[in-house]
Amino acid sequence: MAKSIMIQGTMSNAGKSLIASGLCRIFAQDGYRVAPFKSQNMALNSYITRDGLEMGRAQVVQAEAAGIEPDARMNPILLKPTTDVGSQVIVCGRPVGNMTAAQYYKKKKDYVSGIMRAYDSLAAENDIIVIEGAGSPAEINLKQEDIVNMGMARLADAPVLLVGDIDRGGVFAQLYGTVSLLEEDEKARIKGLIINKFRGDRAILEPGLKTLEQLCGVPVAGVVPYIHVDIEDEDSLSGRLAENKVRKLIDIAVIRLPRISNFTDFDVFERYENVSVRYVTSVSQLGAPDMIILPGTKSTIADLLWLRQSGLENAVLKAAAAGTPVFGICGGYQMLGSRISDPDYTESSVSEIRGLGLLDMETVFYEEKTQTRSRGTVGAVSGIFAGLSGKAYDGYEIHMGRGDEKTPILKENGNVYGTYVHGFFDTEEICGAVLKALCSEKGVDFEKLSKFDFSEYKQKQYDALADALRESLDMDFVYKIMGLSR
Repeated sequence: MAKSIMIQGTMSNAGKSLIASGLCRIFAQDGYRVAPFKSQNMALNSYITRDGLEMGRAQVVQAEAAGIEPDARMNPILLKPTTDVGSQVIVCGRPVGNMTAAQYYKKKKDYVSGIMRAYDSLAAENDIIVIEGAGSPAEINLKQEDIVNMGMARLADAPVLLVGDIDRGGVFAQLYGTVSLLEEDEKARIKGLIINKFRGDRAILEPGLKTLEQLCGVPVAGVVPYIHVDIEDEDSLSGRLAENKVRKLIDIAVIRLPRISNFTDFDVFERYENVSVRYVTSVSQLGAPDMIILPGTKSTIADLLWLRQSGLENAVLKAAAAGTPVFGICGGYQMLGSRISDPDYTESSVSEIRGLGLLDMETVFYEEKTQTRSRGTVGAVSGIFAGLSGKAYDGYEIHMGRGDEKTPILKENGNVYGTYVHGFFDTEEICGAVLKALCSEKGVDFEKLSKFDFSEYKQKQYDALADALRESLDMDFVYKIMGLSR
């Protein structure tokens, strides 16, 4: 049976996912079979495995860092927010329905057996399991039914490293306050503290570190610097969505819908030095980009209403009429059609809504969810993106709504295009063809965008993360608390 280590944080976005990814890489580099695990994840960025099961992308990234195939067992429960008080609940890769927070809270205990089956089967196949918590273990209103922080640590008998975020300020209070709010048996599980996102001279921290160790009765396992690596973010807490980026040679504007999902679909464009990817929420931010993207969303109808009310619908229509390429992915693709219907109120309290009318298609929502991997070659394409014809794509589909069963992978109408496939742009062939077309339209030399190998680039980022953690964490201590030697 595998040894385990659990990464918990003082708050959301303290850096748990990144540190877990780095440890997966380190253990794999050291010759261990390692797998990530998060019992419950709340995120709109998800992924479809080879066997058609849905899981959070954070564990996909961690699996990639570990050098293994993503497996839905790594994330047995995924919550995809549909409203401010409710989520679609995915259990063991399959949707079981929409629930309010109160409804889900009452059912959490029912999912423990499934969580442990997933964990135990992974543990039987690997040497080390890197477990990630969620939020904070000191959320005392939720502790009684906890299945993702100390509750999971107890089930897996895992030692815990507690991560605090110094970049937000008050890191000593974060760590000490978290430990102080725990029960004695929970405190005993915390074997080390990590201060994350530090900028500056560690010597200045030393007096505080010693006092913190005395107050908490737990050693500091490391001070991790603010690591500048380009690794996928877990969800909409991502800072890149809020950045007001400088417009570069090729400027791509992504409409930041309120329930935007799978925004990682566009990360590949950001790997080009002279391409800007801007996430916009208003007409004034939109400007005159070279391409507009309507991304995926977990609440297509509600987000279409927001698009209409914000004035961005009219702005997109005007841009499309002027010849600007408009590209829709999944929910954004559905918005481009003439009508969206939800007769059984599967996703919305609105039964029908008019779309943007830029593509000849109608969408109807059904209770059964489409979850499938999708790969092949794009058929004949005309217009600005004619270069996509015959190009290979490899992605996945996740959607409740469906249109004409004969709809091609890429639907088009003049300069407007749409697809259900997440990850459509990820292959070098597809991404390159899109950027070459935009360059040709603008009179820009494609070579000036700085082309590179995306797959090789990602592997180098994981190695850089592992190197940074090796330098800042006491890895001998980490191995020791797991009962392993290096």
